[in-house]
Amino acid sequence: MERKLTGRNAVITGANQGLGLAIAEEFVREGASLLFCARDEKKLAEAKALLDSMCQAGQEVIALAADVSSVEDIEELASVAVGHFHHVEILVNNAGVYGPLGPIEEIDWEEWVRAVQINLFGSVLMARALLPHFKSNRYGKIIQLSGGGATSPLPRISAYAASKAAVVRFAETLAEEVKGMGIDVNAIAPGALNTRLLDQVLDAGPASVGEDFYARSLKQRDEGGASLDTAARLAAFLASSESDGVTGKLVSAVWDPWQDFPEHLKDLSGSDIYTLRRITPRERGLDWGG
Repeated sequence: MERKLTGRNAVITGANQGLGLAIAEEFVREGASLLFCARDEKKLAEAKALLDSMCQAGQEVIALAADVSSVEDIEELASVAVGHFHHVEILVNNAGVYGPLGPIEEIDWEEWVRAVQINLFGSVLMARALLPHFKSNRYGKIIQLSGGGATSPLPRISAYAASKAAVVRFAETLAEEVKGMGIDVNAIAPGALNTRLLDQVLDAGPASVGEDFYARSLKQRDEGGASLDTAARLAAFLASSESDGVTGKLVSAVWDPWQDFPEHLKDLSGSDIYTLRRITPRERGLDWGG
């Protein structure tokens, strides 16, 4: 069976565990070589050993310890990736944290800022670093990882919610900025995943995250959460030639028929389908407002 990422090279951030590692595994299964990074060097080495064991002839995996909020680390990642592979087609900005949990006036401000630096600034910095390479090749795939915080309020998890909404708007804006250059930019909503972020919520308890969110998180844990594999397959689709021309979209791994997007490219192009947007009263059946 032909693998959809054969011959392609990718950079994936935050890929030593959870969804990032699941995406890296899917990319290797689909034939890609990749450079991936994370801050925890022990888990990074363990992930590299796993990915190395999956590689077939012609594939290679490089692991680098890096902090995506550091300009110097990002520049090194981009330099190593381009210098080693010579051509890079894919960037997956997966690195992210919840940040402090609790009412905005009570949480540690430095931790709040730090979460925005990782979630938002990290993805912008990584895109900035690789965009000249993508532009020179007239081709590139930039995939941003969003989450529930982008489409609905998350009380007491405000750094995550605000930064993830900004990540999506940045993806939509960048897609317009590079229109006509062969570069597709999209965001993924992977669904409610049972990862370390869920563990953080459960450890914090209802006093920090609120009774309702804590109860939903317990239910999510017990029911298994959304599939990491489904989100990883969506990432591989958006990284492949199958999705060429699909850009500026926020795609739900769980709810959207993304496998059928190539058949609806005309409908998707230039429309506000699968984007963040304002809702007017008339769109909800009311007879007032715009």
